[in-house]
Amino acid sequence: MKTLCVIPARYASTRFPGKPLALIDGISMVERVYRQVQKSTKTSAIIVATDDERIYKHVKAFGGEVMMTAESHPSGTDRCFEVWEKQTASYDALVNVQGDEPFLAPEAIDDLIGFLEMGGYDISTLAKERQDLEDFNNPNIVKAVVSEAGKALYFSRASVPFNRDKNEGKFLQHVGIYAFKGTVISKLKSLKSSTLEETEKLEQLRWLENNFNIGVALTQYIARGVDTPEDINKF
Repeated sequence: MKTLCVIPARYASTRFPGKPLALIDGISMVERVYRQVQKSTKTSAIIVATDDERIYKHVKAFGGEVMMTAESHPSGTDRCFEVWEKQTASYDALVNVQGDEPFLAPEAIDDLIGFLEMGGYDISTLAKERQDLEDFNNPNIVKAVVSEAGKALYFSRASVPFNRDKNEGKFLQHVGIYAFKGTVISKLKSLKSSTLEETEKLEQLRWLENNFNIGVALTQYIARGVDTPEDINKF
């Protein structure tokens, strides 16, 4: 499977303006993500998608591939779709890698693409088995409810699935990285925001509500994203 990996990198973050250019031990966030993606054995090409000239020039300076995209995109996924549509080369799948996870495990990308290659799903994503009652009840940590075959049934910020008899905090933590079959991208791009998506503020619910099959592969990787300047100090 020939795979294009796109890293959306937006400058105007409300909580952390200029986040892609923030330095961690002298290396920018966006470069760290790019270098981690390069270690993936299943990625054919990598492009940073940005709306800012400063990020564009920085990626060019460290030797990365980068493309300017519209400022109006409501999400990183939409930015990835624009890059996909502008490609002259042919790819089988698109991977959307979060641009604020500087220590992304390359193995997680390989797990994601490998699951999509198995067939049966329009989209693949990842989840990690967890048992932590505090995180289970944390609405900032998204939970995945999955069938025995690995098909996504639902994603939620709520504490699901709730164990009525013994609430011990067992759950699947969703890891927000996606791989899309190229054949469904134009359909996904045309979808309007859905009721469940607006309620939970989770874009993947739009795809579920419109009957797209999402496969969930289990991984050992847990996301370590950067949302605020203070998060830099955690690394």
